[in-house]
Amino acid sequence: MLTRELAQRLREAGLPWTPASGDRFVIPDRDLDDDLFVISEMTIEVHEILGRRIIRFNGTTEWALDSISADLVLWLPREDQLRDALGDRFATLERTPFGFVVTCADGSRHADVDAERAYARALLEVLTRPD
Repeated sequence: MLTRELAQRLREAGLPWTPASGDRFVIPDRDLDDDLFVISEMTIEVHEILGRRIIRFNGTTEWALDSISADLVLWLPREDQLRDALGDRFATLERTPFGFVVTCADGSRHADVDAERAYARALLEVLTRPD
């Protein structure tokens, strides 16, 4: 699974997010750092109010959180979302004895113990590469 540190770096590098069903996120700095949330049609929904996206929690009784601005949560993109964000810059994903390697169309290689993390590292290079 993608680490919070890599997700934060992707956010800072400008990876856009339009919250959708199935997206995973965490809520940092609110005593919920260890809880993983998933947007679902029934329990966690995205609403637009006055031009801002909010994430609304339905039927939550464990803690007093009805909704939170999408800007205050940290999206943890899935492997397929990271691959889609790479687009035609993605060439291959290879399993090695030490993990996974993503090779981009330009020949750059990005390795990690987890496929999502390898995709994230490749995407970070793309997003932070000077034009």
